[in-house]
Amino acid sequence: MTSTGKRSGPAAGGAATGGEDLVPRHLALSVVVGSRAYGLATADSDVDRRGVFVPPTPMFWRLDKPPTHVEGPRPEEFSWEVERFCVLALGANPTVLECLWSPLVEHVTETGARLRAIRKAFLSIRAEETFLRYADAQFRRISPERPKWKQVMHMIRLLISGRHLVREGEPLLDMSEHRDRLLAVRRGEVPWPEVVRWRADLVADLSGGGGPAALPAEPDRAAVEAFLIDVRRSAL
Repeated sequence: MTSTGKRSGPAAGGAATGGEDLVPRHLALSVVVGSRAYGLATADSDVDRRGVFVPPTPMFWRLDKPPTHVEGPRPEEFSWEVERFCVLALGANPTVLECLWSPLVEHVTETGARLRAIRKAFLSIRAEETFLRYADAQFRRISPERPKWKQVMHMIRLLISGRHLVREGEPLLDMSEHRDRLLAVRRGEVPWPEVVRWRADLVADLSGGGGPAALPAEPDRAAVEAFLIDVRRSAL
């Protein structure tokens, strides 16, 4: 779940044209995600940064709106406009939700802190569907004859995180408990049939729903909307 080069970025939507000056000038939150946040970093791991920026509200009064996302200015850095971020998070987008739980926070303003404080308002049982769908899409892109083992590792990691989310009420970023086995997958040391069995077990667990901390049926849209309105007012 990382972004490299000049692509449209993870779960982006919209067009990242112009507005590069919005980051870092109006950056509200910047976190490190990827292998460094998961505890799976190796010597050649990049530093993957994700952020949220808040354009001045008058920019929305123009015909040309602010971009929904911006790549850069640092390598492997990708930031969402705050409303776009909230919409994706309400849809239980795994990439976006990770930003709210990353333990590696590099920059946070009062607005960013408030966003992190209401992070559970974004959660709902639809996360079960989205995590399964994202992991299935990754699985379908993998060739059993010539698998890209890093991609395989992250597919398994995503399912582990989703299982923890539906059981415990929050996604799991720290993969320390699973580090040795996941890195063995990345090195291609785990036979493909064993990977398939591990995936099947995780899919079954994730599909089974949550336990005592099961997720609500719907996210708390009212809390998110109240936050967003306050943000727009403060950015006037």
